[in-house]
Amino acid sequence: MTTPPATLPSTMSGVVLTGHGGFDKLEFRTDLPVPQPGAGEVLIRVAASAINNTDINTRIGWYSKAVRESTAEGGTPEDDDASWTGEALHFPRIQGADCCGYIVGVGEGEDPGRVGQRVIVRNLLRTPVDFRPFECWTFGSECDGGFAQYAKAPSAETYAVECDWTDAELASIPCAYATAEGLVHRAGVKAGEVVLVTGASGGVGSAAVQLAKRRGAKVIALAGAAKADQVLALGASRVISRGDSLVAALGADSVDVVIDITAGPGFPELPEVLKRGGRYAIAGAIAGPIVELDVRNLYLKDLTFFGCTFYEDEVFENLVSYIERGEIRPNVGATFPLEQIVEAQKEFLSKSTAGKIVLLVPQG
Repeated sequence: MTTPPATLPSTMSGVVLTGHGGFDKLEFRTDLPVPQPGAGEVLIRVAASAINNTDINTRIGWYSKAVRESTAEGGTPEDDDASWTGEALHFPRIQGADCCGYIVGVGEGEDPGRVGQRVIVRNLLRTPVDFRPFECWTFGSECDGGFAQYAKAPSAETYAVECDWTDAELASIPCAYATAEGLVHRAGVKAGEVVLVTGASGGVGSAAVQLAKRRGAKVIALAGAAKADQVLALGASRVISRGDSLVAALGADSVDVVIDITAGPGFPELPEVLKRGGRYAIAGAIAGPIVELDVRNLYLKDLTFFGCTFYEDEVFENLVSYIERGEIRPNVGATFPLEQIVEAQKEFLSKSTAGKIVLLVPQG
């Protein structure tokens, strides 16, 4: 390491996930070893890390194919396929797909001039899988993540960002905004198109509103009525209340692209409102993973469906450029200290807060 070991503590505070299950599986500890960066890696003093659906889905085992309910209704912790990859997760694990912090050390072969940079880490890591197509590790899943005072990450996937944002704002970007940019990128959203975004008041949904608007699309958002003003402020031209009929509100064959975060009972109307030749992109199923699809809509209307987890390498690089050019700005709804992660996840699950919920990581 370039930074002398004496300048860093040997132990740190952080939250470890001890297994699949309830909130009791989240354990705040003060005796975790500070990670040491290897060749090609950097060590980051974490300042903030946001809450994401993937953190909760992994904790409760929701990714298991045996689960048919929404995120809020729980999972099947005992199944070995309960991680997003479909393979057993190794415990204990420091979760946290988002990481905003400051480089304090570098591994062998890395530029010591990087020490001091404020950075974010790409949430889908490509280095560990040799950049094979459609393969990646999730930061905080296949390796330890941002729910601790220090984290290590591949230097090539740790991006310095020059902006006047707070640490909480910058920590909102990696998972939610990369997912959203991946959706609009894969769906090929273009200027002048009509784009419907579901779950538009949450982290990914609110990011998708901004990113589709940035491309010149007209954005229609689906969100709770109480959050309509906040979603309009993000760039939506119209907000439809969650639970209202989309066909009644918009008419059939009225939308070029659907960006879906929720799936669930409202899914059947989404193909109905798509125009012929329309595109549907999905990266979440928080309202429920099992849906009813009239396949006639799919083939008779020549629709294209995109399942979006993996994103192209350019997606994250584009996000950094959007930030530095002042083209986007996240909506931080609430912050909690790291040790209050249970309260933060409960607030997240309540869906009462619009925007990102961010954990602030204390030092010392």
